[in-house]
Amino acid sequence: MKCAIRVPPNVEARTNLDREQYCDKGQIGTYNGVYPDGSKSYGGYADYARVPSHFVIKIPENLPSEIAAPMLCGGVTVYDPIKANGAGPGKTVGIVGVGGLGHFGLIFAKALGAEVVAISHNESKKADAEKMGAKGFIATGKGKSVFKEHVRTLDFIVCTVNSPDMPILGYLSMLKVGGKLILVGAPEQPLPHLPVFPFILNNVFLGGSAIGSPERIAEMLQLASKQDLKGWVQMRPMSDVNQAVRDMEAGKARYRYCLVNEKNVKELGQ
Repeated sequence: MKCAIRVPPNVEARTNLDREQYCDKGQIGTYNGVYPDGSKSYGGYADYARVPSHFVIKIPENLPSEIAAPMLCGGVTVYDPIKANGAGPGKTVGIVGVGGLGHFGLIFAKALGAEVVAISHNESKKADAEKMGAKGFIATGKGKSVFKEHVRTLDFIVCTVNSPDMPILGYLSMLKVGGKLILVGAPEQPLPHLPVFPFILNNVFLGGSAIGSPERIAEMLQLASKQDLKGWVQMRPMSDVNQAVRDMEAGKARYRYCLVNEKNVKELGQ
């Protein structure tokens, strides 16, 4: 089914099929979604799935299922805004949060040729971030002086954390003129009050991004295949899903869990 969306004339030139996740009619999630007939989508918790062929994407043969699977949601959630905002040689990209989303951001921004800076509350994940491609690391928990040291040094920032207490003004201060702070981690509570002058005087922008289109996913998988990119994935049996969820919420994942469908794993050729 083709999707129609209304796009202002001054936005980046991208086709409607490259922005399908913003369809005027809304979207149906791969899991925990509701189809027009009222039935539910179960995603990776289902034994089998039937979907329109337009939304089926071939996974390159050199990408194991457990490596490709986390990219289909978490991976493209950061890949789309990173690519859309021009990550590449000569660009410096900040990634807030070194976690399930953020670690993909570091990997993909580096693969596209950008200089990558990891931004986290403390330095506990600094060594991991550097292994993922970060050339710089900013620990925001050290205080406001940290932001002053990095004023106007980043072309854009992708924020993967979802805390309503995150220092947004500090992040904005690190953007170059015309830079963007793109939110992909959705906070459960409203964002803090933001004054207008930092936006006016620095010509910076605050926006958001949601997952990615089939076209963008296919592009991301080809990049991963070509450069042999792999997320940091830990495999967990489907029978252990409840504990896996608890461990994830406790921050124990390093950095994505992939559930193994034990019932059908042989049919999948794994």
